[in-house]
Amino acid sequence: MFRRAAFMASAAAVIGVAASAYADEPKRGGQLSAIINPEPPILMLGLNQQGPTQAVAGKIYQSLLTYDFDLNPMPSLAREWEVADDGLTYTFHLQEGVTWHDGEAFTAADAVFSLDEFLPETHPRWRQLYRNVASIDAPDDHTLVIELEEPFPAFIMAFETASAPMIPKHLYEGTDYRDNEWNQTPIGTGPFKFEEWNRGSSIHLVRNDDYWKDGKPYLDEIYFEVIPDAASRVTALETQRVHMSRGEDIEFFDVPRVAQLDHLEVTTQGWEMFAPHAWLEFNVREEPISDKRFRQAVMHAIDREFILNNIFFGSGNVATGPISSSTLFYDDNVPEYEYDPDRARELLDEMGLEPDGNGVRTELRLLPIPYGEAWDRLGEYVRQQLIEVGIQTDLEAADAGTWAERVANWDYDMTFNYLYQYGDPAIGVSRSYISDNIQRGTLFTNTMGYENEEVDRLFEEAAREIDPERRQELYTEVQQILVEEVPVGWLIELEFPTIYDVRFENLVTTAIGTNETYDDVYIAE
Repeated sequence: MFRRAAFMASAAAVIGVAASAYADEPKRGGQLSAIINPEPPILMLGLNQQGPTQAVAGKIYQSLLTYDFDLNPMPSLAREWEVADDGLTYTFHLQEGVTWHDGEAFTAADAVFSLDEFLPETHPRWRQLYRNVASIDAPDDHTLVIELEEPFPAFIMAFETASAPMIPKHLYEGTDYRDNEWNQTPIGTGPFKFEEWNRGSSIHLVRNDDYWKDGKPYLDEIYFEVIPDAASRVTALETQRVHMSRGEDIEFFDVPRVAQLDHLEVTTQGWEMFAPHAWLEFNVREEPISDKRFRQAVMHAIDREFILNNIFFGSGNVATGPISSSTLFYDDNVPEYEYDPDRARELLDEMGLEPDGNGVRTELRLLPIPYGEAWDRLGEYVRQQLIEVGIQTDLEAADAGTWAERVANWDYDMTFNYLYQYGDPAIGVSRSYISDNIQRGTLFTNTMGYENEEVDRLFEEAAREIDPERRQELYTEVQQILVEEVPVGWLIELEFPTIYDVRFENLVTTAIGTNETYDDVYIAE
């Protein structure tokens, strides 16, 4: 790592930045102002796991563990843990003296409620992990024991805040979780408490004076500023109105210029747990999308190298399939989809989709994800490319909440999305393709409606397999099948920059980056 990020031709060269030269002993006080874009629909992390929700709610809620840059587990609400030799028993020893923001004690009973009752009902990723859980018990107030039905080597990766947030039992037990009044004023154990949300303007968090780590947090308050306009977000960073941006807050074409400003640092560290994977998602229930030849044709009609270099300005790599090249069990021995509009037309001809007098073979709806100008431009580009082969697409705009609701309820033909991989395919990849995770009304499940018994079997066997070499064989096979059948059109393995004021220390210290608690963040003068 080094202090000033070096950019070659594009933002692809953004790399980790060393600790600021302003480093000093931590000091108490001060305010952090951070951009949040788009505005999250809700801050209750057990009900919504969209990126903006994670970034804000990660300061309010906590889980049992966090993870270093190499994805090794580290303490959070669990101070110690053991995994039995047979891989079936996980024992967590919880921190003592932890309280919820309303003053009630956090105990192992809250952890049992969160993992055994709340999250299996509301959380698509935890629901899949929970299928292998035999029991969850609390032998005492500070011990949690989880027994698995079968070995599941990825399980230790499942306890970062967004994957398994702890939920206050005393506020949620026996209620309608989705209609609970506390969803609007979230209560967690984290270093910052919810203070106020001015919709369309800002979210205000304040210091938790009763936080369980002595002397922390150092900051007095955090403001998350809602700034819908991209140019205004850049200006806010340049003028120090805000101190930090994350992910796609700053448009990719602006990152190289902003990185040269003396008061700012840039790093792409802090995304190791997530490895965001962007794709064009197909609703495979609908004709002609239900025919894999149509989906293959779409892949050949789109120039993904152009997308990487001219829309995302080199910030990542072209994706070859469902597993990112930066994570475990990747294999590039899969079918390739070169940019080849003629091949796309041949496939459409094979299907009997003949063009009409205007050259149109079929008409579909395309719902871009509302996460910034890059995605808007991507929508326009894909629309233009598809009409070249006779596929007319109508772009449909939606805000973040509406987009999430429509995708969750399968009200789209095609959409853009990007999902986090969460360190292991058994956690972050399989959820999108296995048939028993087709859950209407829940985002980040198998919203495409894709079903393949062999894919189900391979993901199931790979998740239970202890031998890494055998796991690789199984994941290689499933990658080959999925890339042949194209339930989604994989586009880019994204690399996101975090841009921040040099005066702030410890903004990115773990593999979950800006989703961390920020109890260690301080201002060095």
